[in-house]
Amino acid sequence: MVNPSSFSKPDEKKQFVRDKFSAISGHYDLLNSLLSMQIDRYWRWKTTRLLREFPGGPVLDLCAGTLPLSLELTRQAKKRRVLAVDFCEDMLKNGWKGLPDDDRKNRIFPVCGDGEEIPAPSETFYGCTVAFGVRNLARTEQGLREMYRVLRPGGKLLILEFSRPTNPVVKPVYSLYLNKILPMVAGMVSGDKEAYEYLASSIAAFYEPEELLAMMREAGFTGVARKPLSFGIVSIYIGCR
Repeated sequence: MVNPSSFSKPDEKKQFVRDKFSAISGHYDLLNSLLSMQIDRYWRWKTTRLLREFPGGPVLDLCAGTLPLSLELTRQAKKRRVLAVDFCEDMLKNGWKGLPDDDRKNRIFPVCGDGEEIPAPSETFYGCTVAFGVRNLARTEQGLREMYRVLRPGGKLLILEFSRPTNPVVKPVYSLYLNKILPMVAGMVSGDKEAYEYLASSIAAFYEPEELLAMMREAGFTGVARKPLSFGIVSIYIGCR
């Protein structure tokens, strides 16, 4: 199993993550729905609802992957435009091919780019969303500073990320599923078990909630808060510029 701490240089982690996501990009959406029993749709809906005060301004969907959050962002606000940035081109291509043939396709703009060097001018976006991508940044602090830079004053950052449940009943069940069942099933479907072993190890190695909230404050965000969902399996982290 790949340990995220085993990468000696940031570029090594970037290349590993890019290669793994590229390898599973064709099965990514199917596996997300299957392995989460479609609860991931609810998580994205809850996240997007927190931007309802900005129905018309541009939003950045960082680490956009195959564009599921971009779709939800444009579904909930009929005039919203979304810049969808991801550093894995294959993920964006597969997401674009799967977009429904409606007006949302004209309001989502995929761009291949690095979350630690966001390809956008400062103070551009009313909102910035990151769904299950902060764990994959090689330099989290740099990524947060970039998110702060591209937000307009008064804009909002929303990070949807896996966390580790503390409930004594949920915790062992979740651990068994994440470390044993998920890699086995996902490996059979995608042909790349290692990618999902990395998922489990990256969740285990990720910052505690208070650590991430402190990093957001250090990057300049105010009003930082955390909303746990589904017994703490995931959390929404909120910060304002």
